[in-house]
Amino acid sequence: MVGFVVRIPLTMREITRRRFAQTVAGAAGAALASKYLSAATVAQTPTPSLLRFPTNFLWGCATASYQIEGAVNEDGRKPSIWDTFSHTPGKTFQGDTGDVADDSYHRYKEDVRLLKNLGATGYRFSLSWSRIFPDGTGQPNEKGITHYQRVVDELLQNNIAPYITLFHWDLPQALPGGWQSRDTAEAFADYAAYVSRHLSDRVSHFFTTNELKCISDLGYKTGQFAPGLKLPDAQANQVRHHAVLAHGLAVQAIRASARSGTQIGLAEDATAYVPLIETREHIEAAQRATRDGNAPFLTAIMEGKYTDDYLQREGVNAPKVEPGDMKAIGSPLDFVGLNAYTPVYVRANSSPAGYAIVPRPSSYPHMASPWIFIGPEVGYWTIRNVSELWKPRALYITENGCSSDDVVTADVRIEDTDRVMYLRNHLTHLHRAAAEGYPIQGYFLWSLLDNFEWEQGYSKRFGIHYVDYKTQARIPKLSAEWYREVILRNAVV
Repeated sequence: MVGFVVRIPLTMREITRRRFAQTVAGAAGAALASKYLSAATVAQTPTPSLLRFPTNFLWGCATASYQIEGAVNEDGRKPSIWDTFSHTPGKTFQGDTGDVADDSYHRYKEDVRLLKNLGATGYRFSLSWSRIFPDGTGQPNEKGITHYQRVVDELLQNNIAPYITLFHWDLPQALPGGWQSRDTAEAFADYAAYVSRHLSDRVSHFFTTNELKCISDLGYKTGQFAPGLKLPDAQANQVRHHAVLAHGLAVQAIRASARSGTQIGLAEDATAYVPLIETREHIEAAQRATRDGNAPFLTAIMEGKYTDDYLQREGVNAPKVEPGDMKAIGSPLDFVGLNAYTPVYVRANSSPAGYAIVPRPSSYPHMASPWIFIGPEVGYWTIRNVSELWKPRALYITENGCSSDDVVTADVRIEDTDRVMYLRNHLTHLHRAAAEGYPIQGYFLWSLLDNFEWEQGYSKRFGIHYVDYKTQARIPKLSAEWYREVILRNAVV
């Protein structure tokens, strides 16, 4: 091949040069056009369609009484187990207590204005049992129920629907034995009946309990929460039973005492099992795990019985059940509330259970609170699993949010971009559940305010409004601005 020359005709060389020149000119022109593209042209560029939620979808925020109210010794209120626990040295971060918290007992009108400024259509808040029944039972405290009537009236005047949680962990200290005693379940039913008689003329939705596992396991098994006990398995399981029984008896009491049409449910932190891969076998594994992993709590409530696997697993430590208990526990519900924060991933396998928990690597990302692992698909799968297993009439996400290391800038702004990221991604997956027809009716963001974060005291901030605990000033964060836009558009933004 040495010395062989390929001769290209002149016409071919001319065409090649011409095309090259056109190509260069075209590229230069495109670059110039891109650089100087007019604002009008940009405005005409198609934008992605918003992920819109169903009409009348409820948007709200959630709080809990001991975390925000303060006023622990005012107007007849007596101590709860969280007053006692937080005042016990070494139990909370730096000895923090809820004595003042956000002072919402006195500032509730200001907090309702925050909700109104967001455009919220619902507010989920809990009542202090020991403010209404200072001794847990017996003579009610008129000032206690009157306070909550004022709060409800303020909400209604601002077109915000009240969603009341009867129990969010602050058990009256005066009740002998706490949740170790079956009598406490009976006392809770009496309290539920009294409250529903006095508030169902203006409140249409009641949650009985919030997070049964936290009430029982964290309070009586691990000692992390009040009352800080570490009971052996048999006694801890009995506490679990008394807690779910209290829920069931309260449902019956509200049905008997409240106005016709009152809606009843609970708010539960059911462990959210997510299929590692979205295939049929892994999806079925996640649903088996959902039923099995929540056996002492939501499964028992939705099925009116303890599963055989749970009873066999506990053996001699299984709870003692009296006649009629399971019928009460399985009382039909109008809705189920799900608190959705973080997933547990599962995969199918050949074990008798049919699934295995997939451990997280040490590098798995989390928010400021190390227990909030990032997994926004939890918002979809917790709804889908519960819906397909038990067919509830309606569902709410009753808590979803995260802590952030919030910093107030020199111009008094809190740019909590990590929280916005967390919430936006969760709402994207919540939208998927709504779009696929699962009965999700509303969403309550946790939380309206920074507050007393239980054993972590004031070290973690979960609010979309910053609270200066020295002055009690409330400052909207970037996340509040973002959430206001979500509510305005009824869509993920």
